[in-house]
Amino acid sequence: MRTPIIAGNWKMNLTLSQALELVNGIQYGLPFPGEVDVIAAPPFLCLHGVAGHLQESYIGVAAQDLFFEDQGAFTGECSGKQIRDAGADYVIVGHSERRQYFSETDEIINKKIKAAFRNELVPIVCVGETLAEREKGEVAAVIRRQLAVGLSDLTAAEVARLIIAYEPVWAIGTGKTATPDQVEDVHRLIRFSISTKFSGQTGEAVRILYGGSVKPSNSKELLALPNVDGALVGGASLKAPDFIEIIKSVR
Repeated sequence: MRTPIIAGNWKMNLTLSQALELVNGIQYGLPFPGEVDVIAAPPFLCLHGVAGHLQESYIGVAAQDLFFEDQGAFTGECSGKQIRDAGADYVIVGHSERRQYFSETDEIINKKIKAAFRNELVPIVCVGETLAEREKGEVAAVIRRQLAVGLSDLTAAEVARLIIAYEPVWAIGTGKTATPDQVEDVHRLIRFSISTKFSGQTGEAVRILYGGSVKPSNSKELLALPNVDGALVGGASLKAPDFIEIIKSVR
């Protein structure tokens, strides 16, 4: 059985003191989360402080990105080696904002996934279509391409360990949420695509999260879907009470 995951992507928000206040609010507001993996993804400058603070907590820590080389003359970048040393166990790869604002391609994302595994980090791999692609009926083609290239040259064992987050670009930070039918259709497609490329066992093992304006008012319905194994939460993860309610909705 797949253990659900609720992950909070804080994006470029919060100072270190604010970040520590937030994680305190989560772990003291919900001392026992139940059978669910909880992950916080603070900005790079908060990563070490938050990870150290959470060493004895149930909350895991993710970086929001990494570079695909382990060291070198790459000004402004952070490597998987550095991220692991800072205390993270997970890293978000291929978020739509990275694709949109920093021109990350599927090929670059593939390199980053390999760098994550090389440095003992679990990648949370984001896939999803734009509004224009959905309106053209290209959702399946886009998702299949992102998976085919992004997961290229990985072993079935690696794919079974990674986490996939389906985030329709048109629903991120817009207040719009894909309908339950739309979400389940894409999650089913992702699982089928992985099963076809690797194995049915791999497809059943991989955990697939939904992200896109997830909030307490819609999380219970979304998390009840058969192929949804959790959520990658944006804005609602910055408020401890909201994030706690989303964690509770897994039950």
